[in-house]
Amino acid sequence: DAASGTAYEVFLSFRGPDNRSGFTDVLYHGLADAGIRVFRDDEEIRVGDEIDWEILTAIDSVQICIPIFSKSYASSKWCLRELAAMVESKVKSGAEETILPIFYDVEPRDVRLETPLYRDALVEHKQSLGSDKVKAWEDALREVGLLRDGRWDLA
Repeated sequence: DAASGTAYEVFLSFRGPDNRSGFTDVLYHGLADAGIRVFRDDEEIRVGDEIDWEILTAIDSVQICIPIFSKSYASSKWCLRELAAMVESKVKSGAEETILPIFYDVEPRDVRLETPLYRDALVEHKQSLGSDKVKAWEDALREVGLLRDGRWDLA
């Protein structure tokens, strides 16, 4: 979905097994059909542990980032890396970039780490990656979980 040389307007971050062929697909095609240039990564083609340059470029260049929080979003290191990059990009842009979270079968309190759902996933990441790396992910989850304007709850 990421055509080279294309300037994107929207970045979608999602956990593929949770909603790629359902909600995310419908959202992507709805936006694209409306003429909006959308970056939707194909996570199956990733190799290695570092966030891809193309993903970082897309996140930095868009006007709107849409993380689609789902049951296993926090179990994905890639999703958490993307989310942390979104928050960092928003800070760098002076808040010109907008983050519009969608809560797909989860609650904002799950994302803010107030329940075991995401908290347990982060404990597992800490065991394999260490606390320092995971701290930025925790901060990003809490910050985006607090966003009120423009959020959608899909339960």
